[in-house]
Amino acid sequence: MNTDDPAVAEASVRKVNAAGASSVVADVTAREEPLEIRVEGRSVAVVMRTPGHDEELAAGFLVSEGVVRHARDILEVSQCPGTGNTHGNVVDVLLGGAVVDWDSLTRHVFSASSCGICGKTSIGSIFQRFPAVKSDWQVTPALIAGLPDKLRAAQETFSQTGGLHASGLFDLDGHLLVLREDVGRHNALDKILGHALMHGLLPLDRHILLVSGRVSFEIIQKALAGGIPLVAAISAPSSLAVDFANEANQTLIGFLRGETMNVYTHPQRITTRP
Repeated sequence: MNTDDPAVAEASVRKVNAAGASSVVADVTAREEPLEIRVEGRSVAVVMRTPGHDEELAAGFLVSEGVVRHARDILEVSQCPGTGNTHGNVVDVLLGGAVVDWDSLTRHVFSASSCGICGKTSIGSIFQRFPAVKSDWQVTPALIAGLPDKLRAAQETFSQTGGLHASGLFDLDGHLLVLREDVGRHNALDKILGHALMHGLLPLDRHILLVSGRVSFEIIQKALAGGIPLVAAISAPSSLAVDFANEANQTLIGFLRGETMNVYTHPQRITTRP
């Protein structure tokens, strides 16, 4: 039990069984704290997240919003030091010449990233910022089926708390390149995108994204912002996620469990036989 990990918090719980017997034991929970994201000193968002990789989260948020696309677009990401029990809950991003639509960006203050984006009209506006993917590579069903075990084996904080979402980025050989965990599924993916931006990996057009939970519209939109052609999930997608992935030429897989999966859109990237 690693209580020095900023992603976990100590808790005292009473264990009770069906017979009524109880005992008090030490436990940990997934930490959840607000993070204020500033751009050049101006507050643009407050997100509830699990501390850790906050610089990546801020950078990935700006990738998702179409503000930055290359590592050179960001000069510096700085985190204000925390005091007491806080973990530095303010991050400021200094841009390298990127043009910001402040009216659009600041609509997110005190809300989750991409909150409120929905419907066909908004989907059309998103494609003006992020073009549909074009990659035509293929992978086998066996490769996709083996990804969840690799993701689960790498979820160290989930193993302690049982309370975190995960996003994993894989190459086309099925190797796990980056894993990020967070109480917010959108945050976990933004951390992946931020990592990719900072390491000059964008666009992620030869990569696979696996998420531990369900796939919402926002997850698919963020994956498109990163140029990811194939998104797989352990759970179900929403109807709008399916619609968006279909229009974005993204392969969307849900219910990836055991040796079976549901391929909702663009199955041409999965090698199959009739």
